[in-house]
Parts: sequence; C-alpha cells; structure tokens
Amino acid sequence: MHLFDNLDPARLRDGHSLKWHHYPEGVLPLWVADMDFPTAGPILEALRDRLEYRLGYGLSGGHPPLLQAVADWQARYGWAVDPAQVRLISGVVPGLFAAALALASAGDEVLVQTPIYPPFLGAVRSSGRTLRTASLGRDEQGYRVDIAALEEQVTPATRLLMLCNPHNPTGRVFTRSELEALAEFALRHRLWVVIDELHADLVFDGQHIPLASLGPEIAERTVTLTGPGKAFNIAGLGLGVAISSNPALLERLQAPMMGLCPAPSVLSQAGALAAYLEGESWLRETVAYLRGNRDLLGAFLNTHLPQVGYLPPEGTYLAWLDFGRYPFAERAQQVMLEAGVGLNNGLDYGPEGAGFLRLNFATSRSLLQEALERIERACRSETPAPLT
Repeated sequence: MHLFDNLDPARLRDGHSLKWHHYPEGVLPLWVADMDFPTAGPILEALRDRLEYRLGYGLSGGHPPLLQAVADWQARYGWAVDPAQVRLISGVVPGLFAAALALASAGDEVLVQTPIYPPFLGAVRSSGRTLRTASLGRDEQGYRVDIAALEEQVTPATRLLMLCNPHNPTGRVFTRSELEALAEFALRHRLWVVIDELHADLVFDGQHIPLASLGPEIAERTVTLTGPGKAFNIAGLGLGVAISSNPALLERLQAPMMGLCPAPSVLSQAGALAAYLEGESWLRETVAYLRGNRDLLGAFLNTHLPQVGYLPPEGTYLAWLDFGRYPFAERAQQVMLEAGVGLNNGLDYGPEGAGFLRLNFATSRSLLQEALERIERACRSETPAPLT
C-alpha cells in the first residue's frame, strides 16, 4: 500500500487548512489546488533545522543558494537562467496582481485566454485596467491555443498578455508550436507577457517548455511566475518566483509590491531550497501517484458517467468536467455539494466554464473513489442528453 493511500479525513481537517474547512464536515473537498499528501521528509527536516537556528530577517535579495537552485531547476526544461534573473516573491497570485498594475497603465487593455484561473481575471479587474478575453479553441480533441481569437481581441490599447501553462483549469500542456505562435503574436503586437508556469513540474504527457526559453526576443518581453508551492505541496509557506532576462521588467513588477507584499521568510526559503535540492524523488513518486489517480478518474467516468465531458489533463492535478448534458448543469456545483462533494464552479473561470466543474484529484485513491461514487449517485437523479 502506498503512503498516500492512508489519508485520514479527520486528520486532514485537524490541519486548519482552507481546503478542508471551507465546506461543512462530511463534504469531500476536491476544490482548491492543494494536495492532501504529506510533505516531503527533506523539506520538513529543513524547516526543523531552521527553527533551531533563528528566524530573523533574510537577505534582501533572497538566499543566494536558493536563487542558484531555482536557476538550476529550470535547466531541466532547456532554459538557461542566471540567478541574477530570479526574484523571490510571496506567491504567483501577488505576481499576477502586480503585473496588471506594473505592465499596463490606466486605460490600457490586458488580454487573457479563457477559461482561466480566476485570479487572472481578478488581477485585471482590481487594477482598473480593461480586461479583454479570447476563448481557447475547443474541439473533440480538446483545448488549443487559438491565435485567430486573440487577433480578434487585441487592439492598439492592449499592452499585456497574461498566459498560463500548464493550463489551469483545462490541464493542457501547450506544444512548442503553440508557444511559438503565442510568442510571435506577442512580439508582433509588442505586448509584455506574464506567464504562470507554476504547474510545470506536474506534467504527465508531453514536455513543459518555458515560453521564455524560445528565444531572446520573447524572453526580453516576458516575466515567468513559478515556484515550488504546487509541485511540492508547500503553498502555505508563501514563496513564489519571478524570472526575467529583462531587469527593468523585474523592477517594474516589484514596485507595486513594495511595502505590501513581504519577501518570503527565511523559513519558507529553507523549505523551498530543500525542495529543489532534495525533493526530486518525492516529486517523481507523487507525479506517478497523480497519474494513477488521473487514470482512475478517466476509467470511472468512461464506465459510469460517459455523459460527463472529460479530457485527461496533460499536466496539473485538476480535472475540468463538463456537466452540460445534464438538466442540472447551471446548478451543478450545488447539486454536487448536496451529494457531499465540494468542487469549483466553472463560471468562476470565465463564461466558457458554464456547466463545468473543476475537480482536484490530488488525494488518496479511496477518497477519490468515494467522491466519484457520490458524483455518480447525484447524476443518476436526472437524465442527461444522449451522446451523439
């Protein structure tokens, strides 16, 4: 039996986590992107060691070995990063909000592909910039980058293109040709680019390719937001990473955070360093377990709920489920909550999410199985439209 098979819901609730306390007791929470798995041993050991030292202020630019580790980690994706191009921030979401403020001005437009992780939309709206959205292409084969849709939305007032790869919520891992098309589009329209690559280490099919690795021209116009939080399940430590070969872009990004978003603590930096230097075997095992969960989910839906639209994610631990064939599609989140499963409402990701729910399968096989059986019972209550 795998270690991850022994997760106890009562113990998970005892951890004061947002995930397990957002919904009432008895609801299986498969919503926010937080894994239920125990933290890697080397990370815990590094945190304990740091606690026995002292917890004063860290270096203003970050712990040099950590900056080097971040740079070295990108090499596995064919991206040569200098530690001087790395900035530590308090998380990817603050980076998105700062980017909307820093890389576009009042009256400027920000272009986003939808459906998309809700903080992308919130970052633009809260900044007072004008949000323009272009739908991802979608056919029987899945989602894809749609340059024609982007061309329809871009205007002379558009300054910033915000991207996500691996993509949340669809789980797509964009191909080199898709990324090259995005880079060409951004360069042709002279757009700044901020890209969330936080799930880069959680890829099942294909290979993650950093956008900024495609060439010096697109690298000069891009800020990459990433970090160890998702892959190593340490989001609560509050550490993200911004990378760019353009120092002026990094300075602009950091300006709105000044005095508002504190630098990651020495404790969070210790945990992140251990993740990068000693966590690879844990990560490899975790990705394998997640792949098994993804396959279990796909097999269950294919056998018991074929009317639920599902395309296996190529990356992330998030499933984008289409309940559009069911009469309850507009209230799908509430129907599932009443059945005892907490999922994300697809409309939060943009209008393309109508009838969709996002499911986080980073839990034990037994809890995932129980959640799927509850979903099946809920779906039995109404007859879906037939498959065509």
